[in-house]
Amino acid sequence: MILIGQYDSPFTRRVGVALHLYGMAWTHWPWSTFGDGDRLAAYNPLRRVPTLVLGDELLGDGTPADEVLTESGAILDHLDQCAGPDRALVPPAGPARRAILRVCALATGACDKMVSLFYERALHDAASELWIARCETQLGAVLDRLEAERAGGAGDWWFGDRISHADIAVTCMMRFLNEVHSAVAARRSLPALDALAARCEALDAFRAVVQPFSPPAGNADGA
Repeated sequence: MILIGQYDSPFTRRVGVALHLYGMAWTHWPWSTFGDGDRLAAYNPLRRVPTLVLGDELLGDGTPADEVLTESGAILDHLDQCAGPDRALVPPAGPARRAILRVCALATGACDKMVSLFYERALHDAASELWIARCETQLGAVLDRLEAERAGGAGDWWFGDRISHADIAVTCMMRFLNEVHSAVAARRSLPALDALAARCEALDAFRAVVQPFSPPAGNADGA
């Protein structure tokens, strides 16, 4: 498999962490959505990351001969199936699956808002204060909800006695928050989320898949 995208993207990083935890083999192409947009388009017409080529065979023009998956949720769904129900980082069905996916959706949705905030300020001479206020309101509400839920939980992990996609998504969200929107993070008290992120960041799978955010041509644009 070939994973395309830089690890400063929280979306690409969550896929890379899962690949590590599953012990799967893959090649990493650290392409930027801006600097490498033209060649990324051969694999993903949206020019977004993460993009996963399921094999490693390329045609003569450099395009993939194998199936290509896009969007982190779809990619992880495939990897979960490859790992099997006993090893998957989310149950195959039922309330437990929905609970994990709900937290993942909140965390990745918060990352979407952070990407919007970054580009609103970075690419526009006159940023829309109305749009910034809306994004910050949405982001703040998600952070508060996740903090309250995590603070009310017990155990090292969000659900059960082992790490899940929820822990990964929230940890990737927290790193992106602190690196790209530290002022937003500073306005809130998030001790429960900080503690979870610190526990995850200490794991080899997270330490192996990390890259400081590098604006303005970073690789945050993704899903």
